[in-house]
Amino acid sequence: MLKKNDIVETEIVDLSHDGQGIAKIDGFVFFVDNALPGEKIRMRVLKVKKTIGFGKVEEYLSRSPFRNEDLNADYLRTGIADLGHLSYSEQLKFKRKQVIDTLYKTAGISKAEVAETLGMENPYAYRNKAQVPVRRVNGQLETGFFRKHSHDLLPISDYYIQNKEIDRLINFTRDLLRRFDLSPYDEKAQTGLVRNLVVRRGHHTGEMMLVLVTTRPKIFRIDQVIANITAAFPAVKSIIQNINDKNTNAIFGRDFRTLYGKDTIADTVLGHQYDISAPSFYQVNTAMAEKLYQTAIDFSELSADDIVIDAYSGIGTLGLSFAKKVKAVYGVEVIEEAVADAKRNAALNGITNAHYVTASAEQAMAKWNREGIKPSVILVDPPRKGLTESFIKASVAMAPDKVTYISCNPATMARDIKLYEALGYKLQKVQPVDLFPMTHHVECVALLVKA
Repeated sequence: MLKKNDIVETEIVDLSHDGQGIAKIDGFVFFVDNALPGEKIRMRVLKVKKTIGFGKVEEYLSRSPFRNEDLNADYLRTGIADLGHLSYSEQLKFKRKQVIDTLYKTAGISKAEVAETLGMENPYAYRNKAQVPVRRVNGQLETGFFRKHSHDLLPISDYYIQNKEIDRLINFTRDLLRRFDLSPYDEKAQTGLVRNLVVRRGHHTGEMMLVLVTTRPKIFRIDQVIANITAAFPAVKSIIQNINDKNTNAIFGRDFRTLYGKDTIADTVLGHQYDISAPSFYQVNTAMAEKLYQTAIDFSELSADDIVIDAYSGIGTLGLSFAKKVKAVYGVEVIEEAVADAKRNAALNGITNAHYVTASAEQAMAKWNREGIKPSVILVDPPRKGLTESFIKASVAMAPDKVTYISCNPATMARDIKLYEALGYKLQKVQPVDLFPMTHHVECVALLVKA
């Protein structure tokens, strides 16, 4: 019986859904960070449960030919790039396999057309948004990321998958906070001023927004902080303060205050302009989001007579990409501010056939059904938890010809597709899209057609 701190030789036989190496020893499945299939290792046992355990690599006895040897291990320790030790071409194969396996295990679907994963030519420095904690480490204010499964900050200056201008602004702001002796947040004592730095950048416009998340309204010498930042970074068009005085893991509190410039920055997606506020949902990889949305448009095979329902419509980026191709778009979103953004973005792009409401998707669809609105396509882009059973039944009650499903979680997508198939819709095809290179996450577009 293996116990903690035992060291054994073993071979890694597979990868888990989140990129951990899998070893099988004496009937136990062990999960091992930074280990790839085919590698032989000496493993130290970290923890043993009833049928599974966790280990760490003590020594590599052989290495995978697909290992990325150049990766800084800090990116694995923090989860910034939890698949970065695997070559990019193999990452794309891994993600497609995850989709295929999940459809089979969860929905019993073995013959679905799952295309090769759409990837990036340059899968680094792609993120247009950063959320970086500010803490004290060894007596000095630092920015970085927490080690996995902890709140211990690991100082980082090059974030690997974030746009380099975002990295530069974070590091510059960190140095200003040190110079002006602004205190970092201490979670245990619940003291200090600056909790997080959040930066957004328009991929096509280059406009930048800096959000200082603080525990209280007053920021000492804030005018000098702003003057230094705007002089060094002309692309910064917005500096926002967010006040979060709660003992919580949530990044933002409720109170946003504009300290400099505009409340929003601008960017474009598929030729449409969008205003992006500090709390708005906006895909963090614009180049691949455009491929994702174009795939959804292509799958839907839209015509001028089509009526589209855009459930989980956010600030309108997806539905407005459809709007000029169809008769009408009806969008629904539970977040009131996002609906206001969607209406403003429709006006900004001269789109008059997109209609947005604040409600649950089930409520809105029931109302539209009573009003005689008959969609030919229902477009869904839910959060990681997927769709509710009541939503799926409400969408089927509207009898659309197609359901185009954008997913950020293959497991919940497969669960939802199983119910759609039981209710008379057939999965036709799936396109995985790599919005998050160097991580285990994969997005998909799936097309369901009424049988």
